[in-house]
Amino acid sequence: MDANPQATVTLEILGLVQGVGFRPFIYSLAKTYGLTGHVKNTPSGVLIEAAGNLTSLKQFIADIPIKAPTAALVQSINYTYHDITDKHPTPSFSILESSADGTRTVFIPPDMDMCDQCHTALFEPSGRRYLYPFINCTNCGPRYTLILDLPYDRAFTSMNSFELCPQCSAEYCDPENRRFHAQPNACRQCGPQMQIIKADGTPCAGESSPVQLAAFHLSQGSILAIKGVGGFHLAVDANNCSAIERLRARKGRPDKPLALMARNIKAITAFAQVSSAEEKLLNSRQKPIVLLRKKVPFFLPDTIAPTNKFIGVMLPYSPIHHLLFHNAPYDSLVMTSGNLSEEPIVKNNEEALAKLSAVADYFLLHNRNIVTSNDDSVVYVQRDSPVFLRRSRSYAPAPITLDFNAAHTLAVGGALKNALCITKDYHYFLSQHIGDLGHYESTQHFVSIASNLQHMLNAKPNLVVHDLHPDYYSTRFALALGLPCVAVQHHHAHAVSCMAENNLQGPVIGIILDGTGFGADGTIWGGEILTATHAGFERSAHFESIALPGGDAAVREPWRMAISYLLHAYDHDLPSINLKLLQNHKTEVHLITQMITKGINSPLTSSCGRLFDAVSAILNLREHITFEGQAAIALEMIASELAHPPYPFFIGFNSDHKNLMLSFKETITEIVNDIGNDIEPSIISKRFHETIAEAVTIACKKIRSNNGIREIVLSGG
Repeated sequence: MDANPQATVTLEILGLVQGVGFRPFIYSLAKTYGLTGHVKNTPSGVLIEAAGNLTSLKQFIADIPIKAPTAALVQSINYTYHDITDKHPTPSFSILESSADGTRTVFIPPDMDMCDQCHTALFEPSGRRYLYPFINCTNCGPRYTLILDLPYDRAFTSMNSFELCPQCSAEYCDPENRRFHAQPNACRQCGPQMQIIKADGTPCAGESSPVQLAAFHLSQGSILAIKGVGGFHLAVDANNCSAIERLRARKGRPDKPLALMARNIKAITAFAQVSSAEEKLLNSRQKPIVLLRKKVPFFLPDTIAPTNKFIGVMLPYSPIHHLLFHNAPYDSLVMTSGNLSEEPIVKNNEEALAKLSAVADYFLLHNRNIVTSNDDSVVYVQRDSPVFLRRSRSYAPAPITLDFNAAHTLAVGGALKNALCITKDYHYFLSQHIGDLGHYESTQHFVSIASNLQHMLNAKPNLVVHDLHPDYYSTRFALALGLPCVAVQHHHAHAVSCMAENNLQGPVIGIILDGTGFGADGTIWGGEILTATHAGFERSAHFESIALPGGDAAVREPWRMAISYLLHAYDHDLPSINLKLLQNHKTEVHLITQMITKGINSPLTSSCGRLFDAVSAILNLREHITFEGQAAIALEMIASELAHPPYPFFIGFNSDHKNLMLSFKETITEIVNDIGNDIEPSIISKRFHETIAEAVTIACKKIRSNNGIREIVLSGG
């Protein structure tokens, strides 16, 4: 008998296998092993018919997950061998047109940064695409932000209006070319074009290219609105203090840190500390904003990230960005989201001119439509591992695979920093960062993304999960869908998400510390220690509930929480020490006291965030905030690097003796005493942070001694 018989095999490959150069990879691999047959995209993934000797076919299958393109995610390979007489593949190996028939289960490819080959070609004077700002290939370029529908073919992207010239068409149709079926493929003759205009809409004249003109205006201190991959950025020269201040004033963003884009790693190391893990993340294909510790002294204007020890930095990820740095005099640009305060990032030219003309001096535009906006991702490194602060461009909507089957579920998220999630069995598709749902534009953005993901993933949910809070927009949206709904308590969701991310089955002790969450008892929670499983939780311990005078006003004005904590700590009196806070609010103290005493618009909260706000205001760091978490950040930034002991605190059972309560009355009085004794605020801040850590640790030990649970998750806002 033939020891190596001829055979055919049918393979169905599922996962992130479209828009990542997968078919050309299969074509090349098949030719390496002398196979015949074909490969094509389908609504569910990639379908392969291959024929050859059995040994080659087996090695071909084994090599697919090992040698697949770096941007691909091979989820599963299902294959069936056939007798050679049963199948009749083509006499050579070919790439067929995509099939639109079948059930859609394919993953949506995220946007990718420019690859090294395209970077070289961009700056090759003899090349067809020399300095062309839309250069790309199968291995790089926009994906998710261009897609209208699946399968991922040019006809279903916003490139469908650009007809390929003969040279680009030849590349597109050549399986040996790295631009084979690169859907955004184009050149200066047939592809998208750029223009630069003034804020009043008039074109800018000049012999230089639009990008060169933009770079010139940036070097002269102008504010530019720049259309990129997933939306607009607002940019200024990072060395120009007056330009940064004008940007802040016009955008109404007085304090919140601004992100930077730097020319290269060398430029970043001039002003920030960069570990090997952080450098790897900065240089990754995702090119996120990475939170780095500033060097001291910090030679860039402090107004970029005032009173903050950290700075968010990213490297150029699109040809437009690389061209902005080409022969430019600056090494760093402020690159902040092109939007009005708390609104989604702007993606269309007309919308940009309407909304940003009062902010930007010039607009660098192009005529390639952005279908779905996608803001920059923000990550920091902890113990050499990346931790997301915002999961968006280049990550979303790539799936997360978990060992928990959630069937077809739509989870709509909370009110702040919203993102939604669609599940298909074991695959979890997290949307890009949507933002706070407090504005009409944000809610419309939320609805659009929910609809778009359901359509492209062919994921019709049979269950909707929402926050327990009845007045969140996302909750009302969920209830209006007319589908079965499940309400999940905010802090239980935090605990379970951390369990899922770390593959914990539970039960666990969940330390959940944040600013706000609707509690199961109708009060506002936020300093919680839960005993949690996937299915439910018990509130094992919590911070002592304190009045929130003025409700949401107390979130924006931390001085209110400071007075509330002082009144509580001193038994409805105030300390005799002359605190600046009390001097600044002499006229309001009586009003706040009356509100708390009579229970007027003063709901109870166990929020950890509000405790941090109170201490920040007592130390006269922030009495008012202009962005979420600002008071707590200010408190963190001044904390001493040296070791200092915690303040006293109390842990005991609450009034119903069902769970533990963490009281910080003594902490507040000791902080006031330290202020009176002129103790450095840096030491007070350090001791306060140590107090929270120590109190939570002791509470967890007490809970463990009762129930024996040894696994702990830490999460929250």
